[in-house]
Amino acid sequence: MNSTAIQQTKLHFLTSAALFSALICVMTAFLFHIPIGSNGGYVHLGDAFIYLAACILPFPYALAAGIIGGVLADLFTAPMWIPATFIIKMLIVIPFTSKKDKIIGKRNVSGIFIAGFITFIGYFIAEGILFGTWAALLPALLVGWIQPVGSGVAFLLLGFTLDRLQLKKRI
Repeated sequence: MNSTAIQQTKLHFLTSAALFSALICVMTAFLFHIPIGSNGGYVHLGDAFIYLAACILPFPYALAAGIIGGVLADLFTAPMWIPATFIIKMLIVIPFTSKKDKIIGKRNVSGIFIAGFITFIGYFIAEGILFGTWAALLPALLVGWIQPVGSGVAFLLLGFTLDRLQLKKRI
């Protein structure tokens, strides 16, 4: 590959990561943003797009898209969550791979459960730190699983659809 082709590939990945960041931010903060619980938490589809980015883009670009999109959403909705979101969104990219021909595969389906667990535990710990008491976390235990399950289902639906359209072969 010559240097022009390499630069075009990097530009393609950078542009795709920027688009995913914007999509993640909008899907987290504004579209399908459903408040739950008394702690300021909400259900959103942003994580499903983080999973998609992690299955389509090389790792560093997916990592950047997830972090930037998640942090921007928090900046618009609840800035106190930015430190936790930065760490959690970084970690939920790791279980997925973009090295397969399809989005939905064994590793990426397993990644849904690992990322969901990371999200649930990560925000549970963050709530304990932010609110200063673990006793007030019962509501988080009751509704904290809704976000990862919703994101996992949305990811599967989007992934199967994009696989049927053979998206990965086209890019």
